Amino acid sequence: MRKGTDAAFTARFKRDFVLNKYLYLMMVPVLAYYVTFHYAPMYGAIIAFKEYTPIKGILGSEWVGLEQFKAFFGSYYFWRILKNTVLISLYTLCFEFPAPIILAVLINELTNKRFQRFVQTVTYMPYFISLIVICGMIKDFTNSGGVINNLFTYFGVNDTAMLQKPELFRTIYVLSEIWQKIGWESIIYLAALMSIDQEQYEAARMDGASRWKQIWHITLPGILPTIAIMFILRMGNLLNVGFEKIILLYNPSTYDTADVISSFVYRKGLLEFGWSYSAAVGLFNSVINLLLLIAANKFSRKVSENSLW
Repeated sequence: MRKGTDAAFTARFKRDFVLNKYLYLMMVPVLAYYVTFHYAPMYGAIIAFKEYTPIKGILGSEWVGLEQFKAFFGSYYFWRILKNTVLISLYTLCFEFPAPIILAVLINELTNKRFQRFVQTVTYMPYFISLIVICGMIKDFTNSGGVINNLFTYFGVNDTAMLQKPELFRTIYVLSEIWQKIGWESIIYLAALMSIDQEQYEAARMDGASRWKQIWHITLPGILPTIAIMFILRMGNLLNVGFEKIILLYNPSTYDTADVISSFVYRKGLLEFGWSYSAAVGLFNSVINLLLLIAANKFSRKVSENSLW
């Protein structure tokens, strides 16, 4: 039975390949990219279980098993960076993830097309600005005498360098993430809104449904599959807080609330040359993300019947 199934699949694949050989040919560069830059480098993860030294190479370095992981789990920094990573990720998930959904729904409700295009352009622009420039703007806005500080001073708040205060770092990071990404991430939801049958809205209006009820009963259910898929993908990267922005914004005075796994790996691996230690930390982060992805996919399939697999 198994052989017959395999033979039938092989025959179907050969026929499909003959009919769509150019489409398969177009897949080759994409597959080559992922194999070269995503799968082949996974071989280097073995240094997490070794005491790696460049002169000996990956295979020649001493095998130490789980020593690097034990050192990380037992270090002073473990709970601090884990807590910071989880909190920043959860805050971003709670506030930044729904922001583009809300923006897409609001843009969809606009009747003035010219104003609609203006809003889209204004919200898209920050995404295309270099991250270094974005972080420079954030520093200028939040420094003593900056625009945001001047605004707060007008309402009686003391003028201070906000990025020097550990308790404000997460708030500034999450708000800047919303400002930078809300427009770009709303594109996929706007595309999903275009696929909703307009006759549903006409029927709802004839039944006397308000615009709020139309949003609640037609718009949101219509884009729910897209929301579910994006949520699963976000969960798979929950602990991948980008080190670039963190490094550009934090300083030693804010390490207690700003230092995350990726920035810790950067310091240990590139600045302190602890290659094996940083590889172990990065591998731990990847395993946790994989488990979160599987859990989110299972949860979404059970609740909404939408999933990646």
